[in-house]
Amino acid sequence: MPLITANNLVRYYGDHRAVDDISFTLKTGDILGFLGPNGAGKSTTMKMLSGNLAPNEGEININGFDLLDDPKRAKALIGYLPEQPPLYKEMTVDEYLAYCAKLHRIDKNRIIEALELAKTRCGLEESGDRLIGNLSKGYQQRVGIAQAIIHSPEIIILDEPTVGLDPNQIREIRELIIELGKHHGIILCTHILPEVEAVCNRVQIINKGKLVYEADMDDLLDKHSNGFYEITLLRPPSINQLYEIADINNVESINDNTFLVHTSNVNAENIANAAVTNNWGLVKLIPHEHTLEQIFIDLTLGDDKNKEAKS
Repeated sequence: MPLITANNLVRYYGDHRAVDDISFTLKTGDILGFLGPNGAGKSTTMKMLSGNLAPNEGEININGFDLLDDPKRAKALIGYLPEQPPLYKEMTVDEYLAYCAKLHRIDKNRIIEALELAKTRCGLEESGDRLIGNLSKGYQQRVGIAQAIIHSPEIIILDEPTVGLDPNQIREIRELIIELGKHHGIILCTHILPEVEAVCNRVQIINKGKLVYEADMDDLLDKHSNGFYEITLLRPPSINQLYEIADINNVESINDNTFLVHTSNVNAENIANAAVTNNWGLVKLIPHEHTLEQIFIDLTLGDDKNKEAKS
């Protein structure tokens, strides 16, 4: 049974449809990267999945429990780190985690054990007596993750967990997420694409409230690497002329002389023939390996860019 099954989620803010018919699943061992530009509906979706915001339409099942019909049992299976960690900076780490353990109704005889386990998993063994306000931002994020896992939830939802961290802190948090992913299902909501490439095995991309892509990470990169070519020309034609080449689906200008083109037959022969026949001065024609960044741009800005190119 999937840990999360979300079906046809819809959420309005007034007349604005912030989340528009989103469905997906999460299994144990998944680290799911949930991507989208600012305002796409990522945080609203996370709030619905964590039970902090009710959907206007749709249903959410948490390991067999309906989140709306049986919220207490469903929420007990979720650990949630919002974008702004819910920390009390005047408390010590131990005081705060003990408080969180009580909120999660952990038996008082098990609180110390749960606290020590959470600290160990988050690298906070030496920080229990320190005031949270005196910790670095990276260690405060660790405390935020520790409160999310102190009750040993099956699902961990992390909303922008590395925002504002320095490169060393980011690396440490990524390593922690990978370790946690061995025993939990994790949703990582972020707009930092290298973070997804570094830790996630699945990815979903949301744009304007709609789920526009979902795949295993390896499949996503493989599927989008075929048929893309980078071409450099001494005497480049207009983009409209490039679109006239047979089987060309998309053209993107990289600079005045270089273009990224996609052909549906996964063959550069038509491109090369057109360049030679029209005396465009072919300098370079090579396969283009797509990055997650380029895939993200294509899926979230592709339509607008194509309209601009053809206008």
